[in-house]
Amino acid sequence: MKVCVAPTYLLWNATIGGHAWVLLNWVLGLQDLGCEVVLLDDYRRDHDADEVVTELDQFAERMRALGLDAPVALDLNPAQARKLAYATGEIEERSIPFEQAAEECDLLLALQYGLPQATIDRFRRSALLDIDPGLLQMWVAGGHFELPRFDTYFSIGETVGQPAALFSDCGREWNYAPPVVHLPSWPVTPAAPNASYTTVTNWWGEFEVDGGETFNNEKRTHFVEMIDIPSMTSVPIELAIYHEDGHASDMPMLHANGWGARPAYEVASTPADYRRYVQSSRGEFSCAKESCMRLQNAWISDRTLCYLASGKPAVVQHTGPSRFLPDAAGLFRFHTAAEAARLLDAAEADYAGHCAMARTLVEDHFDACKVGARLLERAMDVKEAG
Repeated sequence: MKVCVAPTYLLWNATIGGHAWVLLNWVLGLQDLGCEVVLLDDYRRDHDADEVVTELDQFAERMRALGLDAPVALDLNPAQARKLAYATGEIEERSIPFEQAAEECDLLLALQYGLPQATIDRFRRSALLDIDPGLLQMWVAGGHFELPRFDTYFSIGETVGQPAALFSDCGREWNYAPPVVHLPSWPVTPAAPNASYTTVTNWWGEFEVDGGETFNNEKRTHFVEMIDIPSMTSVPIELAIYHEDGHASDMPMLHANGWGARPAYEVASTPADYRRYVQSSRGEFSCAKESCMRLQNAWISDRTLCYLASGKPAVVQHTGPSRFLPDAAGLFRFHTAAEAARLLDAAEADYAGHCAMARTLVEDHFDACKVGARLLERAMDVKEAG
């Protein structure tokens, strides 16, 4: 079976460690299922041909080092094709024509929401994977954009499309497909006893509008609310932060309150660096965006899954009731700073036990091969993925 996977900004995302693993965990799982994978970049950046060639080379090098050797198809509009025409030969050596990908692939699996309808319609079967549960539905219901038509719709959100959901289903039938981790890429990796609980996180960000009400959806918000946690526990915490240009750094404030903090580019600028940082950590500590608590979407991050798969306890903000996410067994979910500190201490009190439970949780519920096989079966209405 041949699957074309279309993430957002494919070539650009390869330069950012955490973003790349969203794609890698899915695609490496599909490869293990016996699928041939093609990667589609709906190329909309105004780069010249030399930059495109460099992006293709860098992408291929980084992906091969992590076990992914999949061809790239570029979907160019006529103006871009004309602009890049003088380097057509070099680009063709490094990619395949979009028309070939559309003709040969059995399924388009889109991890982005803005593909042109004409692009989607070129494929025999199409499926959307929603990786912003609740937010995507809020954006569509609020008229911020129109969701293209797909044959099948999936969401990593446990509550999306359910009767008790606090947001619209936008008139679509949503199938639940949990976020995944490619277990062979994330083996259990012990950390040093004095290692910190860490996370890699955005900081500044966007405001959202829900039902006419504007709210702050920056990751920074809840970390600042939890600023006193280091004074409540002896467990060391370090944040690797993606700061946006034009904003003052909050690292001095964090350091003054007992947090470790550093720029994310120091430890997570490539997918390999990101994995190394996660696996050298003792566990994860992280807050969530306000939208997760507001929408009660039972969010669990793909990043958290990488920590859990590596045999690391994760202490993260509670994002709503779940059918299978534990509150204090390998994965810990907190509401307040005092509870977070208590759960960090609890993770340390039976560290080996919680490391084992962390790995078991992802093996049972988030294995890329198991989830990928179910997704393909539903998308293709067949019994086998290979």
